[in-house]
Amino acid sequence: MTLPNDRGRRSFLKGSLVIAPIAVVGISGAVVAQSGAQPGAQPPLSSPPPDIPTVDKYTPGYFTPEEWAFVVAATDVLIPKDNVGPGAVELGVPQYIDRQMQTPYGDATRWYMQGPFLPAEAEFGYQSKLTPKEQFRIGIRTINAYCREHFGNKTFAELTTAQQTDFFKQVESGKLTVEGFKLKTFFSGFLLKLTYEGYFCDPSYGGNKDMAAWKMIGYPGVRADYLEFVGEAKPYPYAPVSLYGKRG
Repeated sequence: MTLPNDRGRRSFLKGSLVIAPIAVVGISGAVVAQSGAQPGAQPPLSSPPPDIPTVDKYTPGYFTPEEWAFVVAATDVLIPKDNVGPGAVELGVPQYIDRQMQTPYGDATRWYMQGPFLPAEAEFGYQSKLTPKEQFRIGIRTINAYCREHFGNKTFAELTTAQQTDFFKQVESGKLTVEGFKLKTFFSGFLLKLTYEGYFCDPSYGGNKDMAAWKMIGYPGVRADYLEFVGEAKPYPYAPVSLYGKRG
């Protein structure tokens, strides 16, 4: 999947990702069922030190302050706010990712995680002993270390938007690599994937605040029936409905 440029990013989201909410709702539902948590419930979090960056008054429960700054900056550059629709940060994507790290998904409890781990094509499945939580922790540390070495002791969050965008393009294309960690796997398989999920998920999982992403692409949400509108060459006329009956 090629990272779109600034002008094409929003068209890419509105076009090829129209089907994303259906898949995300199913994934998130499975995560909540495994954890036993009440859907939409925030995990218990302690009071943050004053220097922890916050998004919409949310305090991260898994990420450290430096990691949280990366997640906020990274999701913002992947889906920025523009004249067509809201950005990832505005819709709560960082919160979604942080909350996912605190579910069974974060520990890969439903994955087969026994070795051997061998170089293989994608169809053979995930080939790493690292859990999603470890992918994010090591990935962010590795990226910030690289940025400090090559950008005047700045972390990724401290780079310009143009530098951040170019950095991710280099990682996604495989041109930028580091020894001992697969940056491309972290970017495409975890950071980018969870950014899309958080943007289009049901709001009860932390992202897609006020169902704004669904409204942007005309997705009806979790309505019981809308078959009469399938195939119609006109926008869906009603507001979306969330998993728990809230109307957009």
